[in-house]
Amino acid sequence: MSRVYNFSAGPAVLPEEVLREASEEMLDYRGCGMSVMEMSHRSKMFERILEEAEADFRELLHIPNNYKVLFMQGGASQQFAAIPMNLMKNKVADYIVTGQWAKKAWQEAQKYGRANKIATSEDKMYSYIPDCSDLEIDEQADYVYICENNTIYGTKFKTLPNTKGKPLVADVSSCFLSEPVDIEKYGIMYGGVQKNIGPAGMVISVIREDLISEDVMLETPTMLKFKTHADANSLYNTPNTYCIYMCGKVFQWLKKQGGLEAMKAYNEKKAQVLYDFLDSSKMFQGTVRKEDRSLMNIPFVTGNKELDDKFVKEAEAAGLYNLKGHRTVGGMRASLYNAMPMEGVKELVAFMKNFEEGNLKYV
Repeated sequence: MSRVYNFSAGPAVLPEEVLREASEEMLDYRGCGMSVMEMSHRSKMFERILEEAEADFRELLHIPNNYKVLFMQGGASQQFAAIPMNLMKNKVADYIVTGQWAKKAWQEAQKYGRANKIATSEDKMYSYIPDCSDLEIDEQADYVYICENNTIYGTKFKTLPNTKGKPLVADVSSCFLSEPVDIEKYGIMYGGVQKNIGPAGMVISVIREDLISEDVMLETPTMLKFKTHADANSLYNTPNTYCIYMCGKVFQWLKKQGGLEAMKAYNEKKAQVLYDFLDSSKMFQGTVRKEDRSLMNIPFVTGNKELDDKFVKEAEAAGLYNLKGHRTVGGMRASLYNAMPMEGVKELVAFMKNFEEGNLKYV
């Protein structure tokens, strides 16, 4: 079977070049006689893998020296607890709830202090980003939290909130390394890597050093303390070694593509192909306010559940996989992460046009 076009929201498509390189090195990494999967995380060979991965990651994001890069297990959802445990000195935090993942983070934070919901778009099924230019930030808030790109509902913060001096904590799982960012606008920027960077099983967190301390909640587990991992250079315990290796290869691939500036331009072109069709279609409609549309996750519907199901089934038969929308919203969703080639988007649009022509009578 030839490779399909995989539009999954995560675990998601990886660059074919990276997969081929990993395949070639599976049994023998650079002449060491073993796979990276078998390699001690304390070995000199793996230390070089980790050092190269962090150096390339820092280069891509232009990370200044006063920020730590932590490679941690547990995924983004584990950070929903780790963040308040490490940062809630006043037991207060402000949350902007623009989708399911921000909502879950807000709900988790309520276990550790007062988590204020200071803005939300739930009134319209999270189909827009609320105005965050002049929010009522709690004077006691230890941080302001957002999920920057909404994987499920397809929205994206184009302008970061005005936090009025409070540290901004952002879950960037589904837009990680898709465009340049100004790291110094964030206190913490973190994300699960399985959507746009590597295999599932790890989160990368970029944390300003002043937010890393021993002054955390008494009940914070050792493995959830940022200082534990910062002091040990992400090697306190056995890390997800193969995931770090694969992410490192993706970082190198991104550099070959021209870095994040080039990726943003490419991602904009890919998304425009699909959005242009959705805006002209008689059958398919996008579900997000235009100015808040994500480049990474594009949900759309026909308005007819049976027709949506038919579309997903026939698309898969045509080699277009994982287009079913999230179970909470239905419809369809195409995730156009960095590794999705333009050819895949064009194939999808061509299929959508043919499907529309053959099924318009059902709308």
